[in-house]
Amino acid sequence: MATAHWLLSMLPTPSRDQARLEWQEHQVAMLPLGTLFSAVRIPGRLMIALTACTETAELDAFMGQALGGGPVVCDPRHSRYYALVPAGMPKRWQHAAEAWRAMGVELLGPGSYLGVPQVDAVECTPARASYWSVPMNSSATLCSPPAVARQISAGRRSADPGVEG
Repeated sequence: MATAHWLLSMLPTPSRDQARLEWQEHQVAMLPLGTLFSAVRIPGRLMIALTACTETAELDAFMGQALGGGPVVCDPRHSRYYALVPAGMPKRWQHAAEAWRAMGVELLGPGSYLGVPQVDAVECTPARASYWSVPMNSSATLCSPPAVARQISAGRRSADPGVEG
């Protein structure tokens, strides 16, 4: 309950009510990024290359371990992971963002929205557009930007062994 409250705290009251309704009806609500948190979109193919695994549960466990339990949303239909990071990361990491864009990695901050699943949507099911690959266990606890950067670099090296960093 505290996590849901924190996720919605950046919204004005009418928008909070709308987001709650979206969670009830669709199990996902579109939340603005760049105020409380931002997100790094990581293509699933990078994580599959890194782990040599395609099983959802194994990939989720790997993400949880690699990112120190920081929250990650998964969009299984498009095979994308969204690591939730501090709000200022996209602005501070512009140089890295340019290099990562070629791999399909994108830093999402102000002006972007993320489909955030209900806090109890922690399993991949055919009916879910997204779920918590790594649940947000505590309000305001986010992924460490250096851990996210290490995962992206390792995924890149695994996907294309001839590339550095």
